[in-house]
Amino acid sequence: MYTRLSKLLMVLAFALYASLVAFNNLTDYHSNFTLVAHVLMMDTTFPGNQGLWRAIHSPAIHHTVYGLIISTEIVIAALCWLGSWRLYRSIQNPVAFNQAKGLAILGLTLGLLLWFTGFMAVGGEWFLMWQSETANGQQAAFRLVMIIAVILIYLTQSDDEQQI
Repeated sequence: MYTRLSKLLMVLAFALYASLVAFNNLTDYHSNFTLVAHVLMMDTTFPGNQGLWRAIHSPAIHHTVYGLIISTEIVIAALCWLGSWRLYRSIQNPVAFNQAKGLAILGLTLGLLLWFTGFMAVGGEWFLMWQSETANGQQAAFRLVMIIAVILIYLTQSDDEQQI
């Protein structure tokens, strides 16, 4: 029972985190939009690097990408909140609890895709964010990827009556 409660609390904690990230991006749009725009324009990477042909200078595309990021964060939060609710409703029954993990797993997986694929792979490697001292979200993205991975690994472990 305590293991199931622990898993529920971890998913709830991540739901709260994703909600706060989305809330901050909506209420202080410009702060992180600036980061996204710099990454896409590649204007803070090493001068003259051979990858500058990848830069995107269209403000419309910058806003679209940022909108997709925020939308994805909202979906992540919603899936984790709904997944938490399903886990909570079945916490007394290990079999039902195992079957209720789906939405939480989807939410966490979407988070992994956003911060690993979106920020670390596309932002970090395609747009060479690693070269920037001012517009580099790779360390923060890595921390999130590791947190999500640990929660996912823990959550997907099968629950049974013998567990504490």
